[in-house]
Amino acid sequence: MNLLHMKHALEVAKAGSLSKASEVLLIAAPNISRSIKELEADLGITIFDRTQNGMKLTPEGEEFLEFAKSILGQIDHVENYYKKGHPKKQTFSISVPRASYICEAFAEFSKSLSKDAAEIFYKETNSQRTINNMLNHDYKLGIVRYAENYDMYFKTMLEEKGFTYELITEFTYKIIMSKDSPLAKLDTISSDDLVDYIEIAHADPYVPSMPISKVVKEELSDDIDRRIFVFERTSQFELLSRNLETFMWVSPIPKSLLERYDLVQKECSENRKIYKDLLIYKNGYKLSKLDRQFITELCESKRKYL
Repeated sequence: MNLLHMKHALEVAKAGSLSKASEVLLIAAPNISRSIKELEADLGITIFDRTQNGMKLTPEGEEFLEFAKSILGQIDHVENYYKKGHPKKQTFSISVPRASYICEAFAEFSKSLSKDAAEIFYKETNSQRTINNMLNHDYKLGIVRYAENYDMYFKTMLEEKGFTYELITEFTYKIIMSKDSPLAKLDTISSDDLVDYIEIAHADPYVPSMPISKVVKEELSDDIDRRIFVFERTSQFELLSRNLETFMWVSPIPKSLLERYDLVQKECSENRKIYKDLLIYKNGYKLSKLDRQFITELCESKRKYL
């Protein structure tokens, strides 16, 4: 596979046509077209659909170009690294579930960065994308979350994909809502109390080797008729704070964060389901100084809030 062909394909995808890509690359359009055809032949896929309106990416083409961007980005990184004389740079990357105690740990960890140049990546997502980020996008650390009854599924998958894993914590979900919500006035909350309310949910459950429909059925109660699916934590808190009809299941949240958004945290008397958070990294990976600093803050945050 020719790296130059990859670059040509990326430019065509960006420009939307051979002629526009030709102007940018200063290469004749027939030569670019030939490069793409050779690339498609090498891969055995169709990267572009040729239409009257230009070059349109196929689903396979979109998937391939994600790999191409990653490969070419790493090559550029290596070239820059050696051409610039090994610049000293702090690097850290982690993909995690949406959890306040982890976010608090990351905020404290950020204070430990020195004045040297730094590239820090912190990605909040579900367990499936965390695994993908570590396998395909060079994230060094990850935290996966799952219900205890799925323990075998996750550990088998992690071992098959070559990951080391360490248990961070176990917990049961709490319920949060506005301090002015009628739910906040109850001493104890049952599932029946939640029926008429709106659940704020992440909408991205995942268990390896299990149909997504089965996982959704087990993780999202049939008793709730109204749900709002929100992936970004700040928006979730804003909704909870402003809409007195909403509630959300969460890992335990620091008191300071609850007070910031005028929220209350309660237990559900019927909720006994245990969840696990596991720290993962590739077999043979040697933890860096920054990795160890983050893990220290993570353990401290867990001790304080869980």
